[in-house]
Amino acid sequence: MKKLLAIALMASFASTAFAAAQCPAQPKDKWQKEADFKKQLQGQGYQIKKFKVSGNCYEIYGKNKDGKKVEIYFDPVSGKPVKSDIAD
Repeated sequence: MKKLLAIALMASFASTAFAAAQCPAQPKDKWQKEADFKKQLQGQGYQIKKFKVSGNCYEIYGKNKDGKKVEIYFDPVSGKPVKSDIAD
């Protein structure tokens, strides 16, 4: 029984740890241009180490204006964050 509980807990943690952000599917011609969006984020104090398209989202890895490591998913049309992970 303990073994079964441990397996269930590990599976639960694994599924939450790898859950991706959900951005609504929108036509690519409505997305903000990557270069413009990066400049906008840099203007807000972000240091972008990696920028990529993840599903229907823009995703960045880098640091925020406070120097904390971040991983943030953004809606590529509105530019609003939909999911973020900020290291302490």
